[in-house]
Amino acid sequence: MAKRGARTPSQRQLRVGEQVRHAIASVIERGELRDPDLDCISITVTEVRLSPDLRNAAIFVVPLGGGDAADILPPLRRAAPFLRRRVSEMVHLKYVPELKFEADLSFDYADRIQRTLDQLGLPDAAAMGGSEKDEEHGP
Repeated sequence: MAKRGARTPSQRQLRVGEQVRHAIASVIERGELRDPDLDCISITVTEVRLSPDLRNAAIFVVPLGGGDAADILPPLRRAAPFLRRRVSEMVHLKYVPELKFEADLSFDYADRIQRTLDQLGLPDAAAMGGSEKDEEHGP
């Protein structure tokens, strides 16, 4: 069996994380959370990272269409016990993970990189990849 690095998640962590992500996203989508702070906000669950023992889950969320993620974190943290109970009903595990909500900053980071590339006058990766393929294969 191949050794994994200390930070590389196992296939089981990835699979269970995806199941937990789907469960939480479906609860939020169906409007089962009865928090007035979340009434008019659409939330995207971008990723769930599980600890190796599957007992702790970091759930990364972002408000759909941008906005400040700090506004949605307190209501989601208040709803964590309810969401944990719903996850236990939807995903069958020996131990239901503790849910810790965090803001997903990867979209902001990618946007910052893109703006920096634009300021430098460099083409983005998609444009570069498309032109290289055209040159390799010809007309």
